[in-house]
Amino acid sequence: MSNVFGLDIGTRNVVGTVGYRTEDDKFIVTAQCVRQHETRAMLDGQIHDIGKVGRIIGQVKAELEAQLNEPLSDVCIAAAGRVLKTVTTHVEYEYAEESIVTGEDIHTLDLLGIEKAQDILKEANDTQYKFYCVGYSVVKYFLNDEVFISLEDHKATKIGEDIIVTFLPEDVVDGLYSAVGQAGLTVANMTLEPIAAINVAIPENYRMLNIALVDVGAGTSDISVTKEGSIIAYGMIPYAGDELTELIVQHFLVDFKTAEAMKLASTTENEVTYEDIMSISHTIPSKEIWDLVEPTVDKITSEVAAKIMELNGDKTVSACFVVGGGGKIHGFTQMLAKRLDLPEERVALRGEEVLKEVVFEQEDIHKDPLLVTPIGICLNYYEQRNNFIMMKFNGERLKLYDNNRLTIVDAALQAGFPNDELFPKRGMPINFVVNGAARIARGEAGEPAIVTLNGRPANINTPLVPNCEVTIEPSTAGADAVYTIEQLEEYHESTLTVIINGKTVVCPKFVEVNGQLEPGSYEIKEGDVIEARNYYTVRQVAEFMDVEVDTDHEVLVNNRLADFDTLVYENFTIDWTVLSFGVAPEPENRYNATISDTSSEVSSEDESPEEKEEEAPEKPEGSVTVMVNGESVTMTGKQNYIFVDVFDWYSFDLSAGKGRAIATLVNGKEAEFSQPLANGDNIELYWKEN
Repeated sequence: MSNVFGLDIGTRNVVGTVGYRTEDDKFIVTAQCVRQHETRAMLDGQIHDIGKVGRIIGQVKAELEAQLNEPLSDVCIAAAGRVLKTVTTHVEYEYAEESIVTGEDIHTLDLLGIEKAQDILKEANDTQYKFYCVGYSVVKYFLNDEVFISLEDHKATKIGEDIIVTFLPEDVVDGLYSAVGQAGLTVANMTLEPIAAINVAIPENYRMLNIALVDVGAGTSDISVTKEGSIIAYGMIPYAGDELTELIVQHFLVDFKTAEAMKLASTTENEVTYEDIMSISHTIPSKEIWDLVEPTVDKITSEVAAKIMELNGDKTVSACFVVGGGGKIHGFTQMLAKRLDLPEERVALRGEEVLKEVVFEQEDIHKDPLLVTPIGICLNYYEQRNNFIMMKFNGERLKLYDNNRLTIVDAALQAGFPNDELFPKRGMPINFVVNGAARIARGEAGEPAIVTLNGRPANINTPLVPNCEVTIEPSTAGADAVYTIEQLEEYHESTLTVIINGKTVVCPKFVEVNGQLEPGSYEIKEGDVIEARNYYTVRQVAEFMDVEVDTDHEVLVNNRLADFDTLVYENFTIDWTVLSFGVAPEPENRYNATISDTSSEVSSEDESPEEKEEEAPEKPEGSVTVMVNGESVTMTGKQNYIFVDVFDWYSFDLSAGKGRAIATLVNGKEAEFSQPLANGDNIELYWKEN
């Protein structure tokens, strides 16, 4: 069997373990070595003196090689959970209108949460480290401000989430790689210490439960929380075993090394013998040390419990496991249980009972909580799922923490690629008001980002592989919204019916924009207030009819004398004398080009014989035959005919438009209502599709 070398580089000790896993999942430890740092070369889990740490690692390596009688070249290591930064934040996404939530929407929400957490960390970061996201977990989802277990496929106007995002400083990883390199070793695998500890202390089948793991080291107490099969949060407090050791130093007048030995002896012996700095020997009951450290143990467990509940959504966990040397002090688990409001049996040290599948070939090895993390580092090698991988993103080399779910979007976020350049952007919308109701016209969608992986087309969810090369060309924005009045449904559906010389004429209502009349071709602008006007003037009716009214004769509206400025409302009657068609009075505004609904024009046959004699010399009546939608139609009774006359001879329901515009073609070309007609003209008449 091939050996695996795991190295736990702690604040107080460097623990080296070499072993292999058997087919029945036992782990055989073939060599074991523990060395204390000669000086405080590490503080709170961070390497401060790479050279000194490298030398201790070299000593551990040499001792293990001597036990094995073979050289060691590759090593598995772990980054301390205490150097992680965890940010909890809330993020929301609002839809322009009620929409069905898709998986892509939820992924976008996650990205917004990660981006917000990065901004929070960047603002709060008071160290020299550059932090990278190494994982995240959604604590709660919100649908329209209500807590929901799952968002996908629900309808919503707003979605949100509480998210925990975890970051690791690049310099810490680089420091570990450098110290190991100085000892002549190459990193074969790297994980996080809390993950390594959990691999041993909390088996996979327990992780569906809401459990906390506390690794009480020398400088800090590292905390992780599991729920529903995964680790949902990491945290740490800057209090641990050294706090207790320093109390012993001050109270009993001993050096730090002696105080550390006294602390450990008090966990297993009834009495402790020591020599103070005056070279005087003493023997004291272990209880004297317990009483001394009790207030500090109470402070540490209070801080640990508060952090656990903060990470767990302000509530306690179902159980808590404790590993690491610092947790062995008398009363630690009992006090922690009290602070977590748990029965004492639900807070326990994890040592021998979780190392049942571990066999030590060395004699006198005690299965201790101190060994949980080193063994976990070795076992993690077999999973190969929590490594750091190298890759290139748009030409820049990146190092990413591999949580076994890395995709191109993770690399983009770590490289600082703008989130809004990953997804297509719509052009600017237009917000306006129609008849008192708010409307929005959306801009066009842009093109998505162009993504390649090793030169081949990919997308932002494509998994990453080690040493790959990713390029992303930013997404584009679509064209801004363009919307005209004639595109409004109200423009086609709102009509005004007028009785002219006894015949019904249906006119489209005029449209006012910000109090001014505008034609159908008017492009609506941001903030415009649009109203469909419910009246015409006599002049505007004449313009719409495209007729010239004889001003020498009376114009009557509802049988009362009127002028060209008289207002005409729904079902009003107009009586006038027409001089000619297609020669309307000089218009104030012309709308003929945008008319989509109309009715029969007034023809000369509606006038009395006396009026015909007054307006023009006598003309002979004639006829014209045209083809309308493939049907022969003969029109009689006039000397000249225009397009609008067709409606007097061909049945076409002008009320069936339902918001659509009418198509008017003569010999295949679009025609005005006033276009003259001749024998044999081919006319097409139909409703256009929107």
